[in-house]
Amino acid sequence: MTTVRSALAQKSGTLIHVRSADMVIEALRRMRDSRVRSVLVIDDDMLIGIVTQGDCAIKVLLPGLDAKQTPVGQVMTGSPVTIKPDDQLDACMAMMAARGFRHLPVLDAGKVVGVISIGDVVKNIIRDLEHNVDDLMGYIMKDSPGG
Repeated sequence: MTTVRSALAQKSGTLIHVRSADMVIEALRRMRDSRVRSVLVIDDDMLIGIVTQGDCAIKVLLPGLDAKQTPVGQVMTGSPVTIKPDDQLDACMAMMAARGFRHLPVLDAGKVVGVISIGDVVKNIIRDLEHNVDDLMGYIMKDSPGG
């Protein structure tokens, strides 16, 4: 199975983040502009949280708060679960499914190096399956009576 490191290599490498003191509107703008559904919350080069579109909708819009006046720190998920670059994607997928996560920040020696989404995991699983099918087809064609 593929590692987190190889999945990160398939991505742009741009780390999308905000500070806890930034207003929710800024987090939403970054999500919109980058076409992602979450942003990391990083203060002084330390990961302190993650904020998702769902957090913004449920914790800001539903209660009638103003996204222009609500700090990200008020609605983020603090101390998010993280993974390492050498972790296996199948283990990440199992954790995401069991705990209802869609995004996992990736830390390498305490430094944020990326985020893996459930979409990234699915794309890599499909890629691995396609390679396996190609390998099997090659084996079958090579060893068949007509091959």
